[in-house]
This record gives sequence, C-alpha cells and structure tokens, in this order.
Amino acid sequence: MIREMKQHIKERKLAWTVKFIIEPNQQNVYDEFCKQLLSSNQPSTLYGRQQSENKQLRCTISQYTDEYKLIINQFDETMKGKYTKIIQLERIQNERWQMQYLAHWKDFRKRLNENTEKLLYHGCPESAAKLIIEDCFNRSFAGVNGTLYGVGVYFSSNASYSHGYTKSNIKGERCMFVARVLVGKTTQGNAHMKIRPLGFDSTTDGNHIFVTYHDAQAYAEYLITYK
Repeated sequence: MIREMKQHIKERKLAWTVKFIIEPNQQNVYDEFCKQLLSSNQPSTLYGRQQSENKQLRCTISQYTDEYKLIINQFDETMKGKYTKIIQLERIQNERWQMQYLAHWKDFRKRLNENTEKLLYHGCPESAAKLIIEDCFNRSFAGVNGTLYGVGVYFSSNASYSHGYTKSNIKGERCMFVARVLVGKTTQGNAHMKIRPLGFDSTTDGNHIFVTYHDAQAYAEYLITYK
C-alpha cells in the first residue's frame, strides 16, 4: 500500500482515507507509516522490506497482494493479447546488488538534485535471467540484440517492446524483469557509443528506450514469468 500511495502522491491523486486500529503495544505504527510514506532519502522500493521478510534470493509474491496487482496491472497495460497466463511474480532480493544500486541512487540524487529513477522493463531468455539475478545486468553481454542506441544494457517503459526480446523455454514460458533504472541525464544514442557520452549518464531513443553503461545503474526488482 505504501508503494501505491507514493505513486498517487507523485501523480497528485490524493483522495486517500486511511484508518488505524492501534493495539496498546503498537503505538509507533502511525509514526512508522508516515515515515515510510514521506521519506525521500532512498528509493521507495528498497526500504528494508526484503531483508525483514526472508533471505531468499527469489521470493514469490502472492497474487492476492496489492504488490502483485500493482506490478501486473502495469505490465498488462501494453501486454494485453500478447500472453495468456501469468505463471508467477518474483521479487529479487540480491542484497549486495541492492547496496550497490542504493549507493548510485544517492549519488545521482545529490549530483542532479532530482530523482531520475524510472520503472522499466527488460526482456531476456530464461538462462540470461538466472545470470542477471545472481550477478546484475552485466554489460559484457551488450550487443547481443543490437546496439542501435549505444553499447549498453537496454530497457524500455513499454513491456510489449521488451516482450520481443524474450524467448520461450521448453514449457512455453517467458521472462521479463521490472527494473529500477537510474537514467540520470540522458541524451540521444547511436550505434557508435561504446561508453556513456561525457556529461551524460545514459542514452535514449527519445521515446521509451534507455541504455545504461554501469552494471549497478539498474536493479532488477521483479521477475515476471508468463506464457
């Protein structure tokens, strides 16, 4: 719920009413709720929930939770008619990667004086997804699917576009990441850019595609498996 409310505040959708029933031994619930809702000193997705629940690298999210509904509803906005079933939604809990990404997030925020984090998609084969979960978006694989806007890791705000880079496994299932990406200061990319242009953090097609040039500049927060 915190995540959804933060997004609504960002979009100026403020018609929320929250009622609290507080037990005698939980007097700090309201204060903690406000702290999480209004905090801006780190990404809203990385406020410790992952470590507090369990230490699994991949955590399956129940389809009955608000978290599941929010992620899948956003995915469905451009993917209707392109899939028949959601197999599962997993939250990625790579603590080492989280810490690296958080350090970058703080640096970007301090340097640019704004939050340039975007929620983007990255489609890939199942074998690549397993490697990414273990060891980040590795630029050593850059160029496998083209370098039209730069030799880096490609993300899109359009799930249907990223769908084109997925591959079915033997069960007919496909994988797509929902990633937190620090686009920073971005510029038009081209195939000759092997590193980020001086003074910029990423390249773009000017529309929905963003290319990053540092492994910890993006964090794969969720993996959607579908068919």
